[in-house]
Amino acid sequence: MTVLGNVGRPATLTVGDLRSGWEQHRADVIFDCATSGPRKHRFEGPLLREVALAAQPLFDTRRRKDRSRFVLAVSGGDGHRTVLAWAEIDADFGDAPVLLATRLDGQDLDTAGSQLVVPVDRCGARYVSAITRVWVGPLC
Repeated sequence: MTVLGNVGRPATLTVGDLRSGWEQHRADVIFDCATSGPRKHRFEGPLLREVALAAQPLFDTRRRKDRSRFVLAVSGGDGHRTVLAWAEIDADFGDAPVLLATRLDGQDLDTAGSQLVVPVDRCGARYVSAITRVWVGPLC
């Protein structure tokens, strides 16, 4: 996957890079699938916020209003896409523990690709599989 956009250090990262380059966090989640009902899973991986910050977004980190106008657009290998506001993952705002999962239910995702995990969501619509791209930039 690539991390790009309005950043100072774009990067191309493998699942192995995500596993070895950042602290791994765990999220035990239950989300309600529209087609198959509740699903329970354990995900492990780095926080999206930490990976995105390593790419050096081009905002003034000291200015909350500057950070709050940035968004992250995440694309998956199957064409699925979703958008998160930077404020959702920022420690001064929502502080949501959104992961770029490297493991699912104890299994490495090296072959399948990293998965976006939004543990605070009731449904799994923003769980993007086989992430190909994370774009970071201003909304306006």
